[in-house]
Amino acid sequence: MKTADDWQDYKITATSDGMKLERWKDVVLLRPDPQVIWKGEDLSLRDGIHAVYRRSEKGGGGWDVRRAFPAEWVISYRDLKFKIKPMGFKHTGLFPEQAVNWNVMRLLIENALKTRGEVKVLNLFAYTGGASVACAKSGALVTHVDAAKGMVERAGENARLSGVDSGIRYIVDDCMKFVTREIRRGNRYDAVIMDPPSYGRGPNGEMWKIEENLFGFVADCAKLLNDKPIFFLINSYTTGLQPEVLKNILKLNLRGFDGSFDAYEVGIPTEEGINLPCGASCIYIGRGN
Repeated sequence: MKTADDWQDYKITATSDGMKLERWKDVVLLRPDPQVIWKGEDLSLRDGIHAVYRRSEKGGGGWDVRRAFPAEWVISYRDLKFKIKPMGFKHTGLFPEQAVNWNVMRLLIENALKTRGEVKVLNLFAYTGGASVACAKSGALVTHVDAAKGMVERAGENARLSGVDSGIRYIVDDCMKFVTREIRRGNRYDAVIMDPPSYGRGPNGEMWKIEENLFGFVADCAKLLNDKPIFFLINSYTTGLQPEVLKNILKLNLRGFDGSFDAYEVGIPTEEGINLPCGASCIYIGRGN
């Protein structure tokens, strides 16, 4: 497992009975986490909690606010800044564990720019732009694609907070349709990032199911790589989709490219002295990068 262990503005304080207690700078939130299957303390009884996310028996849920806190606020990671806002379905607009992937991609981009005039990155299912902002901050030209207009707008806010005033092209579109058009247009990229959902719908009702669509979609994305790609990263939060499965998908689709593959869990260390698993990743790194 690779862990994001150098956060200052984010910490997991404790975990128990399906919940994780987190500090987002000065705000303490208690949220469900499906990986926390162990029993222990009732974390909801702790003092200092600003809000607890409660699931509804009818589906979804909402925030039980206990102490006043801002509707949104900013946290920092190294030289990056992100806006945090508790939203529906327990999200806050950022996945802190992805810092382990941001660090790797930034280093690869910065090294590549020493010998290349530019680095073009395609970020698919790009959400609020954590990876887009990180890559652009290191000098890449990023095409950011997501079907949710509100999330794309938030990505622009995060970019501006991080001092990235240019270098990101924002696209509100179904990712599969966008890739098909890019192939037809003959566009090429030095790197591809994707963080596909388990299930989803595009802006016009397009259906996505990761077990059925991921392999073919990666095959299409491989057609967008230039002759010497820098990297191809897949991250997934789908329960049961192991890192080695992502590695197999990449290896089978990138047979024509020379490079290495690294598959791993991503996680966050907690103040209890354990690591909380948060998803699976695999990255292809082109030879010489």
